[in-house]
Amino acid sequence: MTEAANETLEGGVVPETENPESTAAKLWDRDAGTLREPSRRALAALIKGPYVSAEKQPQNWRALLGDVAEIRSRLADIFLDLVIDDERGVAFVRNAETYSGDAPQVVRTAPLTLMDTAMLLHLRRELVSSSGGGRVIVGKEEVYEYLKAYRAQYSTDDVGFANRIDASWTKMDKYGILLRTATSAADGRFEISPVLRLIFGPEEIEAVRTEYAVMRGQAPDGQDLRGPGQNEDNVAAAAADDEHDEEFQEVSQDE
Repeated sequence: MTEAANETLEGGVVPETENPESTAAKLWDRDAGTLREPSRRALAALIKGPYVSAEKQPQNWRALLGDVAEIRSRLADIFLDLVIDDERGVAFVRNAETYSGDAPQVVRTAPLTLMDTAMLLHLRRELVSSSGGGRVIVGKEEVYEYLKAYRAQYSTDDVGFANRIDASWTKMDKYGILLRTATSAADGRFEISPVLRLIFGPEEIEAVRTEYAVMRGQAPDGQDLRGPGQNEDNVAAAAADDEHDEEFQEVSQDE
């Protein structure tokens, strides 16, 4: 800016214009936005889902952390809550729970079968039990072997049971719970998304376990609800053929 532009008619000096990189630029004719373009892109990525990753989307991650208060405010305006895990480098949005409890559900939810839920909780167990906090890679055959311990409890035939596991595996892939690696096409192994630690926490696990008990008339006071070989981070898959109305926030993404 020139000296003439900095001086008023009375000879005083007006403040310098803010750094253009820290202010919003108009991107189209009727653009009324006040966020910088990188922050807008981070906001759009959060809403689109499934999440923003520091590793996979470093530009969006940096923009988010640099403008987190404003982005959180924009999300709150449309009844969305921002969740950030700095340690694992992931952030996502979820439907806000207002005091009145009648907030619109902006983010879609997806119905789960009991097989879906059993698989989700097994994947989460694998994730949280890994040492070192690094990437956790699993194959469908490993998950099948774990879940088939309950096969003998059902009238389902082997093919039908395998089809149910295939359907749940495909759903986990579609919703971004399982992430394709460079070798997934060849070896069929996927990475468990770290976001699973956050979107399906201990409270949800306990709620699902309780729901199973009520639906199946199981678990009188003091009785262990877990099946053979189960631990506190998993649930009995004894009703894997049934549908139920447990839902989780859909985190589907475009590849």
